[in-house]
Amino acid sequence: MNATFSMATAADMKCSGKLLSFDSEWSEPRWFAAYVNTRHEKQIALQLERRGIQSFLPLYSSVRRWKDRRKELSLPLFPSYIFVNIPMKDRLQVQCVPGVVQFVTVKGMPAALPDSDIEALRHGLSGNRVAEPHPFLKVGRRVRVHSGAMTGIEGILIRKKDRYRVVITIELIQRSVSMEVDMADLEPAS
Repeated sequence: MNATFSMATAADMKCSGKLLSFDSEWSEPRWFAAYVNTRHEKQIALQLERRGIQSFLPLYSSVRRWKDRRKELSLPLFPSYIFVNIPMKDRLQVQCVPGVVQFVTVKGMPAALPDSDIEALRHGLSGNRVAEPHPFLKVGRRVRVHSGAMTGIEGILIRKKDRYRVVITIELIQRSVSMEVDMADLEPAS
C-alpha cells in the first residue's frame, strides 16, 4: 500500500470491502440510492436523520383490511430503497448504519441520481397527489392491459414520440397493430 493510505480508507475497507478514489468531483453532495433491509426503511431513515445525513424516503398511503378492522398505512413508494444526499467521500457514514446493505452501483461504483429526478419526485408527492408503486415496465417487454377498453389484451410495449403504445399481433394472419395506452393501465404479462 502507498503512503497516502488514510484512516478513512481503512474504515471504508472494513465496512464496504472496496476502495474508491476521492476525486474532487466526489466532494460535492449528490443523490444516491441506498439498498436497505426490507420493512426497515422508516427506522433507517430516522437513524440517518439522527446522524445528520440528508435522506428522502418517499411514502404513499394504503388502506389495509383485516377481518376485524381497516387501517391506513404509510408505506415506502420504493420498498428497500432510501435516497441519500451526500458527498461520495462520506458514504461510510451511510454504509455503517444498521440495515443499510449497499449503494446501488453501476459497474461496481455507486451511481449518482440526477437531482432533477429527486426534485420531480418530491414535487410530484407534494400536496394531495395520489401515488402508488407500479411494476417497472421496459420498452420491448410483453405487457397486459389490466383496465380500460382493452382489458385483457397482451402485446409488446413500445414508445413513439413520447407516447406509449402496445403492439398487438394476430399470429394467424401475421399482422400487427399499434395502439396508444396509458402506462397506468399496464402490467407485466406472465
